[in-house]
Amino acid sequence: MNKGYYFLSILGLAFVLHCCKSINSNISYLDQELPDSKPKLFATSVVNTDAIEINTVFNASNTELFFTRIIDGRFVLHHSELTDGSWTTPESIEMFSNQDDESVAIDPSITADGNTLYFLGISPKDRSANSKPDIFRSQKVGGKWQVASRVGYPISTDNYAESYPVVVADGSIYFTSDRPGGFGKRDIYRAQYLGDGEFDIPINLGSEINTKKSERSTYVSPDESFLITGNTYTEERGFAVSFKENNKWQTPIYFDLGESIIEDWIYFCPYMSPDNKYFFFSKRYSAPPESGWKGAIKGEVHWVKAHGIFSLKK
Repeated sequence: MNKGYYFLSILGLAFVLHCCKSINSNISYLDQELPDSKPKLFATSVVNTDAIEINTVFNASNTELFFTRIIDGRFVLHHSELTDGSWTTPESIEMFSNQDDESVAIDPSITADGNTLYFLGISPKDRSANSKPDIFRSQKVGGKWQVASRVGYPISTDNYAESYPVVVADGSIYFTSDRPGGFGKRDIYRAQYLGDGEFDIPINLGSEINTKKSERSTYVSPDESFLITGNTYTEERGFAVSFKENNKWQTPIYFDLGESIIEDWIYFCPYMSPDNKYFFFSKRYSAPPESGWKGAIKGEVHWVKAHGIFSLKK
């Protein structure tokens, strides 16, 4: 082999390895020690504190993190950004103009370009009237998240609850709703994105996914190759994964979370890291257990290595 060619080949290989190392080094999870096959608290003292925290998600480039913290009865979105190689201290994002009144902003999901955020919301006005949740949307303008607006029909409705929005790669959105025509108390729907902030009529995912029970917390991968649901209020508590084959959702399979489901704790808010390596979920404890959010005294975000989930795919 020509020595000059050999030298250039070695040099090229070194350059590629350096680039791969640089790319991988950009994937950071608040500089936390990575979990193994047993779930652990995520980012103690940063995300998990003495307050109630839920819903940790990242944008597609792993440069911005979002979660919800309950402050004086308000469900407030927080975020941290990766700037110059370091994560900023989490700060609140006020999604409603009446920022001192009780409101709800949870279950965030961010578009592929990182500039639009969807979430389950209840405005201060509707919160006081015990209104049902709707889907809201906030735009990032000049590096700052703006006050959110309600996503109108056919996504949000006046008389029914819409929750757990998940936006996928093409801008389409999955969500759950108790609107008429479903298989159970609450079903999962998909609405095709039409552009300019508009959506087509939502389509029920069908009996492969929806049951006579209530489908609630949901995660869908950006490429829509798999989804994860959490039936937290049924006897089969925990999380189940469904893979899409030949454009059809397969029967969900419950997977081992790496720990026993603790009685009287609610497991919800499934989420997969953008690199599909780590599974995040939230846990809530209320006293008494049937008191729901009104009696919540603890909320935690956990994460675990996700390899066991994908081993279920046939």
